[in-house]
Amino acid sequence: MHALVLLAALVAQAPAPQNSPSRPFAIVDNSFLVEEAFNQDAKIFQNIFGWTRQQGDWTFTFTQEWPAPGKRHQLSYTIPIASVDGSTGVGDVLLNYRNQVLEEGPGRPAFSPRLSVVVPNGAEAIGAGVGGLQVNLPFSKQQGDLYFHWNAGFTWSPSHERPDLFSPSFAGSAIYRLEDMCNLMLESVLSFVDGEVSPGVTDRVRWFTLSPGIRGGWNVGSAQIILGGAVPVSWTEGKTYGGVFGYFSYELPFRK
Repeated sequence: MHALVLLAALVAQAPAPQNSPSRPFAIVDNSFLVEEAFNQDAKIFQNIFGWTRQQGDWTFTFTQEWPAPGKRHQLSYTIPIASVDGSTGVGDVLLNYRNQVLEEGPGRPAFSPRLSVVVPNGAEAIGAGVGGLQVNLPFSKQQGDLYFHWNAGFTWSPSHERPDLFSPSFAGSAIYRLEDMCNLMLESVLSFVDGEVSPGVTDRVRWFTLSPGIRGGWNVGSAQIILGGAVPVSWTEGKTYGGVFGYFSYELPFRK
């Protein structure tokens, strides 16, 4: 919440942008919940920190993205730490590969599909410890001062002793350029979380999250620093859950 207040104050003091709405966005790869279809540029790596608190539980994630070696291929990993029902531990690690199949152009969105291996080294007390694969198909397209992002994907967790779990998800967002280095955000995620409710029997629980937020940043030399916040609201099984989300990232060259 402090991040939202800080960024709002910066927006109020900033002059209105003078350039054409068709110019590229200054911030393009720092969404919170909806994946954007942009790989890291050559020789640039990014560190991303996210923190969510909802209904007394919290989750912290750290992601690091690297070009391999250029923009066409990207490698990254995500390490989560969570506290669920009073138990705290490290979650399952994601090892990610993304391919920049399409770069954005006239009448064409950017497209960068991701394949992730879910490494089952997390604590079972927080719902982790189940490996598998994750696939996501992100698209991104700018329209003037708006950027639209949409995703479709799934997580598959095979098991020899228990039923396989298959959880599809869909997401979409609109990012509005309020200032060159400040964006208003509205993100949405619809997921169907598969779980074993009794021996040999699975059921999917539907979650829908709507998350308004704001992000802003600074270019400091060759580095870019981004700070953001959001207030996600989730609906599932007739219940509503409010929360807060904080975001911080920085990217800089790893060699000249």
